[in-house]
Amino acid sequence: MDMHANVGRLRTELIEKAEALAPVIEAAAPRIEAERRIVPDILRAMHGARLFRMLLPRSVDGEEVDPETFYRVVERVAMADASAGWCLCQASGCAMAAAYLEPDVAKKVFGAPGSVLAWGPGPKVKAVADGADGYRVTGSWAFASGGRHATWLGADCPLFAADGTPIRDANGRQVLRVFLVPTEEVQWTDIWNVIGLRGTASDQFALTDHYVRTDHSITRDFMRERRESGPLYRMSALYLYAIGFAGVALGTARPMLDTFMTFARDKYPRGVKSPIRDNNVVQLGVGQSEAKLQSARALLLQSVREVWAEVQKTGTFTVPQRMQLRMATTHAIQMAREVSHFVYHAAGATAIFHDNPYERRFRDINTVTQQLQGRLSHLENVGNFLMGGEPDLTFA
Repeated sequence: MDMHANVGRLRTELIEKAEALAPVIEAAAPRIEAERRIVPDILRAMHGARLFRMLLPRSVDGEEVDPETFYRVVERVAMADASAGWCLCQASGCAMAAAYLEPDVAKKVFGAPGSVLAWGPGPKVKAVADGADGYRVTGSWAFASGGRHATWLGADCPLFAADGTPIRDANGRQVLRVFLVPTEEVQWTDIWNVIGLRGTASDQFALTDHYVRTDHSITRDFMRERRESGPLYRMSALYLYAIGFAGVALGTARPMLDTFMTFARDKYPRGVKSPIRDNNVVQLGVGQSEAKLQSARALLLQSVREVWAEVQKTGTFTVPQRMQLRMATTHAIQMAREVSHFVYHAAGATAIFHDNPYERRFRDINTVTQQLQGRLSHLENVGNFLMGGEPDLTFA
């Protein structure tokens, strides 16, 4: 069997596994919410289906799937539970780090079947050179989604020489690296008391003067240290995050709208003699919402397919391709939010209770939009580019 045929088989297999797991994950969603993390039986099932290995290179026993397969799996899991979908997307993007590590280190970090890497930002952190082969890492990092079930954690740091002088690149910018440490070596602080995505356990971890070898670190410049030849690793993990988190948003909004359309047939508002279904405003809102979800998803999938075909063909990931994906993913997240708001308000008082299909998903999707990938300002950057301006590529 040739490589392309094998990739096609794996793609179908993983989507089918996600489909089979979805009812189990949905049934566990209240426990995930209450315990503020993916519960052990669901975590074992997701590992058993190899979902956390989707973007991991084949050289480290990964699936190395195409971006559309990744999107479809994350979307289906998010339809069952947004926190599970979010953790899956986050861990998958982090797993792309294996493509930039030395092979023996990559196998050390990701070799075990239950391996998961998680990371998050840290505003007051540093890594100070200690000899020729390592750094002393100090600081705390928050928003480490899935960190409580991770086996390794990534600490993103600016570099300093032993005398405290910032280490800069040829352009004068301070050099940043992500240092990888086993989870048991960090100190945790429980900070994740939030309105949505409660099951992601996006807590804070800390290190103090902790020695890490340089070869256990990567640069976020995805081309500089790339060791894998596959086209997946010619794309930045930032864009796989964008694709996946758009899947979380659309996957959260879709069941809200579907459930509401069924609910509206038999729901009679107080003092009204006809069901919600007969209300002209509701009918308009349902039509608009369906159009928003279908068109946003279609644009996203079309963009992913076109960009992926070009990256496979040329081996390059261009600025126009980045802008196209940024536009499609941000639009999808924003449309999903709009649909969720319509459903929540149209459902009336029913929507405020914990035991209905709306309340938790409403909170989840409004947490998704607060994250980097959901920023409406991304579309400002895209618009500037489309009119001939120089785009800001910091998060593009």
